[in-house]
Amino acid sequence: MATQTEHLTSLWKESRTRLENQLSSITTFDLKKKLAPSPNSLGFLLRHIVDVELLFAKNVFGAKGTKIIAKTIIAQHDTGEWTDLEKLILMLDNSRDVLMDIIQKQDATDWEVEIKTKEFGVKTKAQALGRIISHTAYHAGQLGIILKYGTVFN
Repeated sequence: MATQTEHLTSLWKESRTRLENQLSSITTFDLKKKLAPSPNSLGFLLRHIVDVELLFAKNVFGAKGTKIIAKTIIAQHDTGEWTDLEKLILMLDNSRDVLMDIIQKQDATDWEVEIKTKEFGVKTKAQALGRIISHTAYHAGQLGIILKYGTVFN
């Protein structure tokens, strides 16, 4: 019988397929696409997903050795620098692996531990997992729309 952590890891892995299944169709050209009037490009959103997944791994789930400079959160806007597809894919692979590894290290009692952050207040780790699942899925939906309808603006 699967443990609670195994079930939650499975849930997280399945939800991340909403992002993963789109990555192979993204081109370097696509990284500059935006949906008017949104200021954020597809490349910015990919980097933002990386930043937030790593922040959750470190600050919520306890991956203390995780190094993160959350550039999209620091800048709070698209600076136009997210145009290296290969680097972004590697970063997404890393954030996935770091987050999955630390999720898998949680034991049954960890899921009820309360975490307090300025971004979302007090949540249990189980509730915070729901938050990162919905965050990545939300932006994966935006990526799909930008891929289909987005335009590169000069």
